[in-house]
Order: sequence, then structure tokens, then C-alpha cells
Amino acid sequence: QVQLVESGGGLVQAGGSLRLSCAASGTSSINVMGWYRQAPGKERELVATITPDNRTKYADSAKGRFTISRDNAKITAYLQMNSLKPEDTAVYYCTANHFVAGINYWGKGTLVTVSS
Repeated sequence: QVQLVESGGGLVQAGGSLRLSCAASGTSSINVMGWYRQAPGKERELVATITPDNRTKYADSAKGRFTISRDNAKITAYLQMNSLKPEDTAVYYCTANHFVAGINYWGKGTLVTVSS
């Protein structure tokens, strides 16, 4: 019943920007939300997380370039990505933890391709 839907991926040149969105449906009890990414042939890695009171954490590769935010009323998380590099190319996945059930939900992912 709970679903996470990512959007906003696409093709961008190095140095450009993209804004990803993750909309949750089927629940209003979402705790921490975050973004992961997985490049071809590599393991999935954490990019950023955000709590309901807007405490954030970033991977070293994202610090200074990416900004995670959320709208608790809309149950939506965002990832603003600036100064994109070819190594940022990956499928980006949204994840969310449920307060009551203690379950982590995952979206299907959105592809970000950064050309050089």
C-alpha cells in the first residue's frame, strides 16, 4: 500500500543541475527519508538522509553540491543536485522509514545521466 515514486531524473551536462522528487503515498507516518544511488557495476551507496525536523547527513561525495529537503505535509523528499559530475551518473533511489511499522520502503529509482 505504501509507495514511493521518484521523478526528476534525466540527462544533464557536467556542471549542470537536477532536482529529484520522492513522493510517498499510503501513509502519513514517515520518519527518516533518504536518497541512495547505484551506478552500473557498483554497489548501492547512501547519498543523503533527512529527519522530520530537517537534520541532514551527506556522503562526502555529495557535500557542498547536493541538498536534501522535505515537505512533511506533502510527505515528499527532494534532492537538489548542483555541479553535477559524470561520476554522479546512477539510478537514484528514494527510501523512507515508517514510524509505526518500522519498515523501510524503496522507490523504483530514477536515472540520472551526466555527460562529459
